[in-house]
Amino acid sequence: MKDVFVLSLFFTYLLAGLAIAMPVGAMTVEMTKQGLKKGFLHGWAVGLGGMTVDFFLIISLYLGLASILSTPYIQIPMWLIGACFLAFLGYDSIKNSDQGITLTGDKPNQSFFSSYRNGLLVAISPGNLVFWISVFGAVLSDSYDTTQPVKFLIVGAGILAGILVHDIGLLLIVTITRKMMNQTMIKCVSIIAGFILIGFAGYFLYEFMITIKGIL
Repeated sequence: MKDVFVLSLFFTYLLAGLAIAMPVGAMTVEMTKQGLKKGFLHGWAVGLGGMTVDFFLIISLYLGLASILSTPYIQIPMWLIGACFLAFLGYDSIKNSDQGITLTGDKPNQSFFSSYRNGLLVAISPGNLVFWISVFGAVLSDSYDTTQPVKFLIVGAGILAGILVHDIGLLLIVTITRKMMNQTMIKCVSIIAGFILIGFAGYFLYEFMITIKGIL
């Protein structure tokens, strides 16, 4: 019965991890862009960079550090810096939309680590951290019991597994789509991705203003 409970708990939160990764966010946009321009491995490297930050966020929630980051006076500068960061990332994506494109069969001129680093940079965007802390806080709200650390580890592993399933599934679709696209089409996707990232910057700026309004 105990094994059944563990498996049930793991798969429940695997589905939860899949669900919270499904909505299109800045990380999804960056993964898709890198996957189209440089292939599956580089897109997955971006996702792994994001999952590294997700892992440490889950640990921080367990240790109680999230309560510090969730205070309005901490969130205000984080939302603003995050908006600026994503706006810059979007501008760079549009400006360099025709650079670094590797068609199917060609060897990418960018290292796996550099794509992983891009994932880290998107994930540690302050506004992104605030968003994910609130999401993880809601999902893990019933797993904070420090007297049952094993349960929390199972829940955390399930969430990360769900995010991994999402990333691999997304990039398989991107890889198949990439084979049917030429350089001009990939450039257009990179430009669209840039505008979407700027849109997320606008959302973070909106949250910045809402947070300020809430404490005035």
